[in-house]
Amino acid sequence: MNALEHFSVEQQDRIKQAVHHAEVCTSGEIRVYIEDKCKTDVLDRAAFIFAELLMHTTAERNGVLIYLALSDKKFAIIGDVGIHQKVGDDFWNTIKENMTMHFKQSHFTEGLVYGIIESGKSLQHYFPRAHNDNDELPNDLVFGK
Repeated sequence: MNALEHFSVEQQDRIKQAVHHAEVCTSGEIRVYIEDKCKTDVLDRAAFIFAELLMHTTAERNGVLIYLALSDKKFAIIGDVGIHQKVGDDFWNTIKENMTMHFKQSHFTEGLVYGIIESGKSLQHYFPRAHNDNDELPNDLVFGK
């Protein structure tokens, strides 16, 4: 089963809705990238995907990427410099620990939704949505090959 086949349409919609709701009150951007394998260091791969998805181009540098390699059981959550300067490593590590609990039970949708919601809370706190804010990046899930 490849990464796309692992998530039903309903699960994909649930994840997309979580991204949408997390972004409603913030200028921050959250993306989710899922693939089967990660043939390199997971943080290096996530950083590569972050750049490939142009997440560093947000006006306030407040993008968050949740990266998951299903078959290899690796994942990372990384934030651009704007949000990382506000929350620091402990914030990301706490989210990652809680996501890990879901993933160990094969509850991938729940783990992703948790990470999205928690990231959204901090984005909303530090980067509240302005009245003229535009959604800078798509909210769709991205499935690697």
